[in-house]
Amino acid sequence: MRLLILNGPNLARLGTREPGIYGSTTYAELAAICIETARELGFEAEVRQTDDEATLISWLHEAADSAIPVILNPAAFTHYSYAVRDAASQCTAPLIEVHLSNPLAREEFRHTSVISGIAAGTIAGFGVDSYRLAIRAMVGLL
Repeated sequence: MRLLILNGPNLARLGTREPGIYGSTTYAELAAICIETARELGFEAEVRQTDDEATLISWLHEAADSAIPVILNPAAFTHYSYAVRDAASQCTAPLIEVHLSNPLAREEFRHTSVISGIAAGTIAGFGVDSYRLAIRAMVGLL
């Protein structure tokens, strides 16, 4: 089964961007971890990242039209993008929201997620393991 793991702005800078918050794992390493974890569980994962809101929305439309399960780290779009939320709400297969850090333990503006209300669940605060946990949770949902 195919699985899309979609990542929003600034995640390509993992490994160099605020390692005290996001860890030292690079984006390439994160993608490889996701692909391997999914493979071990019988999934084919495709990991994508964009800094562009319109691109993320088009990927969510693709998932909705093809009933592809999605693990979504909307990054900064989490807190304000109703367009991403509306696209995510159209998904016909499960969608899990994921975050490396725990937004509720950070600045107040990060405490609101416009995505959580339409996601099957949210996994946050476990670094790279958040993605591993989300992939395992997806197996349980399917």
